[in-house]
Amino acid sequence: MIVKFGDYPLHHGGVGAIRSLGRLGVPMYAITEDPYTPAASSRYLRRAFVWPTTGTEDPDRLVEGLLRVGKRIGRPAVLVPTDEEAAVLIAERQQELGDAFLFPRVEAGLPRRLASKQGLHELCVEHGIPTPVASFPQSYDDIERFARTARFPVVAKNREAFVRRSRPAVNGTTRIASREALLSLARDWGERPGVILQEYLPREEAEDWIVHAYFDADSNPRALFTGVKVRSWPPHAGMTANAYVVDNPELSDLAARFIKQIGFTGIIDLDLRFDRRDGQYKLLDFNPRMGAQFRLFESESGVDVVRAMHLDLTGRDVPEGEQRAGHRYIVENIDLPALLAYRRGGYTTPHAPTRASGTELAWLAGDDPLPFLTMLARFVRPGARHLYQLWRTNRRGGVGGGTGAAPPAESRG
Repeated sequence: MIVKFGDYPLHHGGVGAIRSLGRLGVPMYAITEDPYTPAASSRYLRRAFVWPTTGTEDPDRLVEGLLRVGKRIGRPAVLVPTDEEAAVLIAERQQELGDAFLFPRVEAGLPRRLASKQGLHELCVEHGIPTPVASFPQSYDDIERFARTARFPVVAKNREAFVRRSRPAVNGTTRIASREALLSLARDWGERPGVILQEYLPREEAEDWIVHAYFDADSNPRALFTGVKVRSWPPHAGMTANAYVVDNPELSDLAARFIKQIGFTGIIDLDLRFDRRDGQYKLLDFNPRMGAQFRLFESESGVDVVRAMHLDLTGRDVPEGEQRAGHRYIVENIDLPALLAYRRGGYTTPHAPTRASGTELAWLAGDDPLPFLTMLARFVRPGARHLYQLWRTNRRGGVGGGTGAAPPAESRG
């Protein structure tokens, strides 16, 4: 069952999971904002449970709602969270949810710590995983002290899952060009600013990589994939718009070692940036759940991370197989504006193949056309609003969406 908290109906990852398991005959269910979302229109969805949420509800209310849905399904269903709020809630309330649903049993506090920018930074430092230099100001005075010595531009991100919904400091990952721009923004962040101020990694000197994987109860990888991100939207700061599967043993070993060290189990979606200046892969974001672009990756045996989790949690073997190197993934509604924006930048992806061995579209599928049509019908107004918000953001002195760092958590990328 697709579990999502918050209002983001145009989520291609949920549609991808419904199709991935539904094509194999698995009965699929989903929580949707209304009856007319792309996910709700999929031919592979047995039932949509319409339950509008904001992601800021009391956890007890969310657990009660999930249990009601579980009773209506009538048998244990595998939970597939699509956002940090859902992943954190399932982990922290697993004792209450365990009889009604199937999900990886992870240490209760770990997903929240991984979804926290500060928690992730601390784990990286503890286990020797490269990550950008970061500061976690506790007051406006801290920000003033940081600004006096910081090297600009810097990147600002919302620090914690859940808090980013109720009291967001920035509208996603934000590149701040100057001391004056930082202090101007910080005046609106309140007495305890919920932000991380992070080293800016110049996109001209870097390359964005992604890792998607499923780890079993012993934190062993049952499916692990690596790829390179060609474009994202908003540019350099949003969800993946175009990417390729590219073999990267060094990155695979880094991810597997880190997961083993922290003892995580379940699906992961990692964003890393290869810094050409020092030759290091720097971990920017750790999403302890399915990533929206997970259908980029499939093994030669037909396994993606959602299928791997479903097989493992239902007591079946996960077939081994190499990833489909050279395969391409395109998100139709955001790749065109991303392409136009990237033509003006200096970002390059030398590891991306010159020609794709195959292409997976996020929305359009010949055997399931309605989600694509529903997306088109709903995309026009929010798409225009988002472009207007980007324009307004860029008009504020020295502040922009392009970060050269990680996609924002708000994108559910």
